[in-house]
Amino acid sequence: MISIDSRDPRPLYEQVVDGFRRLIVSGALRPDDRLPSVRSLATQLAINPNTIQRAYRELESLGYVYSAAGRGSFVAAADETGKLHRQELLERFDALVIELESAGCSREQLVARLEEGGAR
Repeated sequence: MISIDSRDPRPLYEQVVDGFRRLIVSGALRPDDRLPSVRSLATQLAINPNTIQRAYRELESLGYVYSAAGRGSFVAAADETGKLHRQELLERFDALVIELESAGCSREQLVARLEEGGAR
């Protein structure tokens, strides 16, 4: 399910967040699926439960999951997670466009690339 890479420079909670985001966006976790309990996931990953709790709070603030008091955390509705994923991709695209322009790529080249369907 989720794995931690000790060589990854990112904080552990970010690795957990990214792992769940990938599972949700790929459809491996479906709307209303229950996430593992904080304690069980902390034990499984051999990390502090507070780290898992922080990751779950972050996932909730991003709209990927929702919490039900006394019941746990669950995957949010697919339409919402799809919107979030598209927004994240567009933000990455915007950053890449800025980087390409600063590297000398013209807008015309970028538009032509899009119209061609990208690199294939």
